[in-house]
Amino acid sequence: MEPGKRNTLEQQIKQWRVYLHRHQSIYQTDAEELESHLRDQVEALIDSGLADDEAFLVAVKRMGNVDSLSREFAREHSERLWKQLVVATDTGAASRGALQADITIVILLAAAAALAIKVPELFGYNMDDPYVLFYARNISFFVLPLLTGYFVWKRRLNGVTGLWLVPVFIAAAVFANVYPFPPESHTQVLTVLHLPIALWLVVGIAYTGGHWSADGGRMNFVRFTGELFIYYVLMALGGGILTAFTVMMFSAIGLDVAWFAAEWLLPSGAMGAVIVGAWLVEAKQSVIENMAPVLTRLFTPLFTMVLLAFLITMIWTGSGIDVEREVLIGFDMLLVVVLCLLLYSISARDPLAKPGAFDVLQLLLVISALIVDVVALGAIAARISEFGFTPNRIAALGVNIILLINLAWSAWLYSRFIRGRGSFASLEHWQTIYLPVYSVWAGIVVIVFPPLFSYA
Repeated sequence: MEPGKRNTLEQQIKQWRVYLHRHQSIYQTDAEELESHLRDQVEALIDSGLADDEAFLVAVKRMGNVDSLSREFAREHSERLWKQLVVATDTGAASRGALQADITIVILLAAAAALAIKVPELFGYNMDDPYVLFYARNISFFVLPLLTGYFVWKRRLNGVTGLWLVPVFIAAAVFANVYPFPPESHTQVLTVLHLPIALWLVVGIAYTGGHWSADGGRMNFVRFTGELFIYYVLMALGGGILTAFTVMMFSAIGLDVAWFAAEWLLPSGAMGAVIVGAWLVEAKQSVIENMAPVLTRLFTPLFTMVLLAFLITMIWTGSGIDVEREVLIGFDMLLVVVLCLLLYSISARDPLAKPGAFDVLQLLLVISALIVDVVALGAIAARISEFGFTPNRIAALGVNIILLINLAWSAWLYSRFIRGRGSFASLEHWQTIYLPVYSVWAGIVVIVFPPLFSYA
């Protein structure tokens, strides 16, 4: 086959593969197998005398189990000839039995998560003082092991892969509870903040079906995380309204059920909603996929303007950044939001499309965040030089250095892509391969910082 034709065919297969990977009902192993079948059929059709384009179109048409995805792909690329070849009458969805089994598992796991947060009360650990921090430290263990178990079942992970995830949760629970934290311990607060980040990597390994090393799997998990957050916020808003109306209605007949809402409805609902939200992302992918590009295009210019306005104001007034703990957490959260916008825009973007105005805006956002991070690092370093090391300052220093590396290299790769000297795939690969660094750093903060700073 001529090199030019081969490149065109590879681009067609890549576009088909990207679309396939972004459909959450297709697992990584299934996608790889489908692509292998597609390539085999294309080669066989070419050998029989068909042209490359014709062979690709006929091979896609013959992919029986993926016909529904191919039809959707064709609808999104209506300018292509193969819309006429592929689009056909819908043939149905997943079997009713499989759907019922999925819903049953989700209901059971959601109920288990809702009840799990009440188990400590059986041993005298109420949610009030002095056990608030106990619940804060252990909030991850009420739901994340169950969510991981759901994906182990959903992705049909083998027993060995699934079982080695269990000791990670056990070890994390030990480190979260055996350290003798005093009441005003800063390292305890750091543990509360960093432990969910460290354990979220374990969820990701289960979510990707044990194929964490694949770029597509990691990007799917990034997309899932953002979509779960959106669903969870929507459910939280609905749950808050439901709780308010429940209390109001019973108050109208002289019954006070506020205690039930505070002690049962809100905490149990918050845990169960994580499982339900994960299932919704899996089951209703086509709905949320339409929201991702809209959200990124809405908030990217807004955050860019805010960061630029902040930098201009800081330079104009000559004011520095306050490095108190709450301020540092706020700035770090802002930088994380910027990275989330970048990741989400990458996941929603066609990797074969040419750079455009939105890419330039995205690069401006990353550069603005990079400058803010440098300023924050300077303030943290000055504070450490003047007053010495504390666990909060070292944790802030570490996460800002990690963010600096991520933002700096992202800006470099994005600028190369916009100038036509690099590929968008390089930027996507960098973002996904860098993800474990955050979990590793969070694990270090949870395990090493408390004894290093005498649990202060």
